[in-house]
Amino acid sequence: MQTPIRRKLRPEDARRSNLALVLQSIYNDSQLSRADIARTTGLTKVTVSDLVAELIGSDLVRESGMSGVTRPGKPSTLLGFNAAARDILAMDLSAPDQLRGAILSLRGEVLLTRVRHLDGAVGEAALAAARELAKELAAAATRPVLGFGVGTPGTVNTAGTVLSAPNLHWHDVPLQQLLAADLGLPVRVENDANVAVLAERRFAGGPDDLVRVQLSRGVGAGLLVGGNLVHGAASDAGEIGHVVIDDSGARCGCGKTGCLETWTSVPALTARLAAEPGRRDQVLAEAGYRLGLALAPVVGMLGLAHVVIGGPADIVATPLLDAARNCVADRTRSEFRPELELVPSSLGDDAVLLGAAALVLLNQLGVA
Repeated sequence: MQTPIRRKLRPEDARRSNLALVLQSIYNDSQLSRADIARTTGLTKVTVSDLVAELIGSDLVRESGMSGVTRPGKPSTLLGFNAAARDILAMDLSAPDQLRGAILSLRGEVLLTRVRHLDGAVGEAALAAARELAKELAAAATRPVLGFGVGTPGTVNTAGTVLSAPNLHWHDVPLQQLLAADLGLPVRVENDANVAVLAERRFAGGPDDLVRVQLSRGVGAGLLVGGNLVHGAASDAGEIGHVVIDDSGARCGCGKTGCLETWTSVPALTARLAAEPGRRDQVLAEAGYRLGLALAPVVGMLGLAHVVIGGPADIVATPLLDAARNCVADRTRSEFRPELELVPSSLGDDAVLLGAAALVLLNQLGVA
């Protein structure tokens, strides 16, 4: 058996980790002094002062004022995160027949948006459109760019290669490599559901253990365990849309029968609601129950207490949510398990763009 390669921890690795720790403390609370940071991180005051000086030198942190005097001694200097220090570029490739791009601040504030309609384009034409939109965003940035984040449908490996995105007719597209070469910027490409769950934690106050399901053309999920994205052995963790939940159900485009997508994807639900307009609540509840069937084993296996559902507001409505929540609770209930929180996403249509920004913050600054 091959012995795994172990790399020694270098001094620069430790410094980078400590720098990220200090920056995240200031990002989360802009009312901290150097002494406060030393207490909360366990780093020495000398180390904190050195790291803060580096962050001030890069304009990511600024001295923001003096603390009130609540104990003997002179007031402390407070430190604030400078959200205007850099631009983040982000792109969402998951919407039907269009690509969305944005420039965001380091706090996730959307400063500019661009939309490029595909008009049915797939394959090389869709790839060319994505690359052109990326160049347009880079040209529109008015501040130094921290990095470029992309959320794309399909299976994406750790190198940012889109292994398969059927809706775009992409197979083995090295998107991260191509965009980095085009732009000369740090680029990260990740599955759209995975970046959306990062957005839920960073910008919507979600916990470190969380699953976020997106109902759109298909059905996908992003999963955080202990604050870390779960990718799976084949980079396909969260691809729950083709889990069979109804052996007697409709034929799915993948060739199987009764996949979750045949019940809960937006096209499937829209068609069913149009066919049965008088049973709207019942149709949504039936779909929610099937979603619960797919989620219950995940919730039970990992001991999750928080599930977020994203998608159109008229679909991700009370009947669907209640049915999904009740199904999961019934199938996982025990005296030890906390009550399940299953709620709609508060991020709306910007979840993937915000998630792409969160991906850049994580990879470039270590801000999780």
